[in-house]
Amino acid sequence: MTERTATPSKTPPPSPASRGRGGRGRPPVVPDHRGGRAPVRSRPPLPARLRRDWQLLLMTLPAIGLLAVFHYTPTLGNIIAFQNYNPWDGVLGSPWVGLTQFERLFTDPRFWSAVGNTLMIAAVQLVFFFPIPIALAILLDSVLSPRLRLVLQSIVYMPHFFSWVLVVTLFQQILGGAGLFSQMLRQNGHAPLEIMTDPDAFLFVVTSQMIWKDAGWGTIIFLAALAAVNQNLYESAAVDGAGRWRRMWHITLPGLRPVIILLLILKLGDILNVGFEQFYLQRDAFGSNVSEVLDTFIYHQTLVTGNFSAGAVAGLVKGVVGLVLILLANKLAHKMGEHGIYRRA
Repeated sequence: MTERTATPSKTPPPSPASRGRGGRGRPPVVPDHRGGRAPVRSRPPLPARLRRDWQLLLMTLPAIGLLAVFHYTPTLGNIIAFQNYNPWDGVLGSPWVGLTQFERLFTDPRFWSAVGNTLMIAAVQLVFFFPIPIALAILLDSVLSPRLRLVLQSIVYMPHFFSWVLVVTLFQQILGGAGLFSQMLRQNGHAPLEIMTDPDAFLFVVTSQMIWKDAGWGTIIFLAALAAVNQNLYESAAVDGAGRWRRMWHITLPGLRPVIILLLILKLGDILNVGFEQFYLQRDAFGSNVSEVLDTFIYHQTLVTGNFSAGAVAGLVKGVVGLVLILLANKLAHKMGEHGIYRRA
């Protein structure tokens, strides 16, 4: 008898049609991060996702309603930028003027003066104020005693809860013509200081006020980022002989880099919003030629003179410029290898 040898049967590979979502074959595969191939998980349909996540969606309804009422609905009021708006006639009764309000604003020298002051103040604060919360967070994180760290954090957080009226008054009592320093100079036979009324000292004063008030509060995010840094990296670096400065340069700052870039992007998008109350309180003391910013300019154009359309145009221009800066800064962050605010899927 001849012994018949059984040969394994070869199963033909599944057709491309059977590999789709509705086929019975294997799911499609894509290369994974290790060079292999991982199956692609199909996304559930919208009704299934709604049934699965309806509790989470219900929890977000109050936040969505808040944004809709106080943010998106008022945005529709920018339509008055293209009208000669009269509050008595309303939006429907005010005549349309097209881009006339834009032409009038762009030919107003006071607008460009406010833009120049705003950019100058924002640049100074970006250079001198933005790095201070980072350095302060690193110093607070290096404090070994938890009780001492808590006391220091409470001290540096406290000025954030003071109103700008109190902050400006405090600086006036110290640096003003009748303040503490001026009285000490008079007692020693010197001329008093006039820092709070000197236009050349305006940038120094407002930046100092910003640092004293909000530098401590700005450390919260950086302290949270420092808490996420792996402590084993510091121990390994110390064993290898790395000093304090080298550990900070090679471990601490790289750990803070994503947060720094994210906040820097948000700061660039908010560069034209340097504040209102701080500058309005000191506008008369320093003079409008150095203290007039876009927010105070919009206030005087709308509530003081009653030209609501001009104020809407200035606010709309400020918002568009901020949006463009955020998009450009986010694209630059992507080129640097960071996620930025968002990343296209």
